[in-house]
Amino acid sequence: MTIAETNPFEITSPKYSPPPKSNRRSLIALLFGDLTASCLTVLTGFLLVSLIPAINWAVINATWVTADPPACREGGACWAFIAAKFRFIIFGTYPPDEQWRPMLVMALILVMVLGSLSPRLWGAKLVYVWATAIAAMLVLMWGGMFGLSNVPSSAWGGLPVTLLLALLSLGLGFPFAIALALGRRSTLPVPRLLSLLTIELVRGLPLVGLLFVASILLPLLLPAGWSIDKLGRTLAALTVFAAAYLAEVIRGGLQGVPPGQAEAARALGISSWKIAWHIVLPQALQKVIPPLTNTAIVMVKNTSLVLIVGVFDMLSAGRVAATDPQWPAPYVESYIFVAGVYFLICFGISNYSRWLEGRVQSRSYR
Repeated sequence: MTIAETNPFEITSPKYSPPPKSNRRSLIALLFGDLTASCLTVLTGFLLVSLIPAINWAVINATWVTADPPACREGGACWAFIAAKFRFIIFGTYPPDEQWRPMLVMALILVMVLGSLSPRLWGAKLVYVWATAIAAMLVLMWGGMFGLSNVPSSAWGGLPVTLLLALLSLGLGFPFAIALALGRRSTLPVPRLLSLLTIELVRGLPLVGLLFVASILLPLLLPAGWSIDKLGRTLAALTVFAAAYLAEVIRGGLQGVPPGQAEAARALGISSWKIAWHIVLPQALQKVIPPLTNTAIVMVKNTSLVLIVGVFDMLSAGRVAATDPQWPAPYVESYIFVAGVYFLICFGISNYSRWLEGRVQSRSYR
């Protein structure tokens, strides 16, 4: 090729060559590659060996089915107790003949949660559907209409109470949390001061204190002739607690939104509430999906504290069931079963959070 045939400005791309294959480390290198890995491997081995007696107690020597409760005194875990007390732990003191109603409530909660997972369905219509579903759940639990017998809230118990308290406290607390977060970032002194005092006061008190305040002081603050049952007072305390913590999470998301977008929207003549609702809040909520999920998990677990004010939740039902004198005090099995139910609920929320966060990130990087 002559000099005239060459083009000095021609850009030639290098030939494509596949990336080199990475050498997979052997299992021995992974387990004992360095001092840290070796120590962790040895420690894990000791922990697994120490779990052998627990496995023998929980599985091998366990009593799974028995018609004689004292037979559980010998051997390992008494899982036959869980089978015998399953309905009581799940439904509590709800009338046995009417337990199909809380079962239908739990099925309705499951259907609504599964139907609300996809972000494509989020919107005002979904809020109306949830409001209708919650109203149907309360009618099923309370009764007194449509031919259903009346069951007071004092007879509710078990898993339906746990799920309803978690759903209602988060659902009712979220709008208040948005208002508190926007109020704390407001330039107006009165909303900012009121939001700040509310958030700091609630976050400075333990949930146990709020539950006692709602259970004891709230009836004294109501007008004469007004009364709220124990479950309603507990729900009020949980809602206030959830609103304060969710407000701080949402405020962190609001601070992460660039202020230039709001300024550009004001320059276009868009009103402040439309800027907050359509521009700022959607981006802020996308940024705080993990802490929002963490708060939801905390609220689900915090429902176990309501037993101190006499609300008969699932933990209370398991604790009372273990006091049956016919059984050899299987407290460990009862608490393990209740802990397993809590773990399944919280683990499902955590997995959904990771899936939702990955989907939001994949859409933002398109």
